[in-house]
Amino acid sequence: MFNQSFTSPLTVQAPFGHSPISLETGKMARQAGGAVVVRQGETVVLVTVTGSHTARPGVDFLPLTCDYIEKKYAAGKIPGGYFKRESRPDTWEILKARLIDRPMRPLFPKGWRKEVQIIATVLSYDHVHDPGVCAMVGASAATGISDIPFDGPMAGCCVALIDGEFKINPPLATLSEAKLHLIVAATEDAVTMVEGEGKEASEEEMIEAIIAAHEAMKPIIALQRQMIASVGKAKQLVEAEEIDVALFERVLDLSIDGLAGALTIPGKHERHDAISEAKRATVDALLAADPALEQRIPEIKGYFYKIEREIVRSLIVEDGLRLDGRGLTDVRPIACDVGVLPRTHGSALFTRGETQALATVTLGGRREEMRIDNLDGDTFQPFMLHYNFPPFCTGEAKFLRGTSRREIGHGTLAQRGVASLLPAHDDFAYTIRIVSEVLESNGSSSMATVCASSMALMSAGVPIKKDVAGIAMGLIQEDDKIAVLSDILGDEDHLGDMDFKVVGTEDGINALQMDIKVKGLSRAILRKALSQAKAGRLHILGEMRKAITQPADDLSRYAPRALVTYVKPDRIRDIIGPGGKTIRGISEQTGCSIDVDDTGKVTIFSPDMEAAKQAEKLIHNLTEEAEVGKIYMGTVQKIMDFGAFVEILPGTDGLVHISELAEGRVARVEDVLEEGQEIAVKCIGVDRNGKIRLSRREAISEGFKL
Repeated sequence: MFNQSFTSPLTVQAPFGHSPISLETGKMARQAGGAVVVRQGETVVLVTVTGSHTARPGVDFLPLTCDYIEKKYAAGKIPGGYFKRESRPDTWEILKARLIDRPMRPLFPKGWRKEVQIIATVLSYDHVHDPGVCAMVGASAATGISDIPFDGPMAGCCVALIDGEFKINPPLATLSEAKLHLIVAATEDAVTMVEGEGKEASEEEMIEAIIAAHEAMKPIIALQRQMIASVGKAKQLVEAEEIDVALFERVLDLSIDGLAGALTIPGKHERHDAISEAKRATVDALLAADPALEQRIPEIKGYFYKIEREIVRSLIVEDGLRLDGRGLTDVRPIACDVGVLPRTHGSALFTRGETQALATVTLGGRREEMRIDNLDGDTFQPFMLHYNFPPFCTGEAKFLRGTSRREIGHGTLAQRGVASLLPAHDDFAYTIRIVSEVLESNGSSSMATVCASSMALMSAGVPIKKDVAGIAMGLIQEDDKIAVLSDILGDEDHLGDMDFKVVGTEDGINALQMDIKVKGLSRAILRKALSQAKAGRLHILGEMRKAITQPADDLSRYAPRALVTYVKPDRIRDIIGPGGKTIRGISEQTGCSIDVDDTGKVTIFSPDMEAAKQAEKLIHNLTEEAEVGKIYMGTVQKIMDFGAFVEILPGTDGLVHISELAEGRVARVEDVLEEGQEIAVKCIGVDRNGKIRLSRREAISEGFKL
């Protein structure tokens, strides 16, 4: 007889912001390497981690995959689409998955080559507590209790500055009121990741928010330690990295001169070619002396990389010299051009050293807003920023595939930085789409995207509140020596201890992203880094202003013009017509795109303002209401014994009583009128039920003959 043994589930709980968080294991998904159910309020997220016990041959990186899945049933919804089931992850899910991956990845042992898969599944969502924060905590807890080696635990939380006070994990509905809103991840000793946005927040406010978040997470890290101590599995052994000292010294002796010279070449491709040549010459010399080393070439290349890393870091920290010869605070030369494409609604080209972004702006109507279907329901987004990173921008030849997670993440960072400076939709009734094409990349292309987007918006005549720029910073720490680098190169990012990107105006920060690899990042270091970033940002804004200083006075002649008018909400049906027939007819007649919202706001889009005015007139004719004392030219619709019904406005009839047809007595209505006849009538009254009384007699007395 088959027996299945069950262990008692373990649940631990601690306060976390405005409501407690609980971690439960041993009840769900027991065959995973580690599984934790995280609850906060009525938001429930299951996080599992599973790892293989053998490494795939030839893998020289950590094969970690992180997925975040929102099940529609979690919010009582049925998925849209034909198949009515969840399919590929949407942008929101990809961004949440990146928030798990970025702080988790550095905490696995260096050299770990066995596959690790983390899956966070949202099972219940209360619209109050962020399931992404639950997923970050659950990912650490599940990995901590698994047999996978892990230098955690870590935690994640939301911190927002609302009404001058830092709130930890505030209700999601309150975030729109926040001056800044960050997602922070940290271990007990160090902040490891920061992602978020602000409304021109100061550098000091950002620092205080990060520190407040770190303090709030320490009890949650302790909570995980409690769970790990109770049910954690024995960890797989980590094989210590062995260094063949004799071989390492031979590689060092053979490569040091060529590598040191190569690493001071300013140009990216020239530098990489010289490094490759130094590597090839070193390997050739080693094999010539000992052909048996052919089997150890991957090990030799690893030693070569260690030497390269130490040379670069030493040059920067000890001598203040960077790969391209700049000082630590120097920003590469900048060139800016606007209006570079004739038929786009706005365009700009931003070049900073060997990084270049081309941004275009397209303006559209409300129907072109992006529809978002997530657990919070259907929403419409009138601003989009799409970032493309084709392989030619780094001089590579690769297959063009779908949008990558990296492209989604970088585009979202740039979008956050720009969005708060756009005019209110009521003031500028357009859907705005920016596309950034990265044409060259050596350094932060997402920050180049911000700069190009700001100028392109101005070129398009979008009345943005201020111009905005972005800069990527780096940090290298060797013992007590620290170097903060402005406008980092790609190689400096790869070899450094921290990279962070700051987007803002001259008055404050709009978006921030940090990935930190060192422990004990102090307030003083953060202050120095953000202060240096501000100086670099202001320099970049100055260069941008040489090309454009304010939005263009008018939109492109190829952009649609928006004409806004208003009707009473109860007359919207007259514009739409049965099955949309009326509004389609107006669009076909005038060539305009027409949007109507529930408040009665009507927005007419057309490149031809005369056509827009024609459409506006047709709409006013449909929705105009009778005005007492006004004379109308109407058409007799129906004759009755007691008078005639006359249409004075489209769909609006009034009664001309037989006594109001003419001076003197009229025996029969047919003696004066016939159906289809056009006559002048005066509105002499509208009763409380909306019935209109008309007079032909009074119109004639005022000089109208019909």
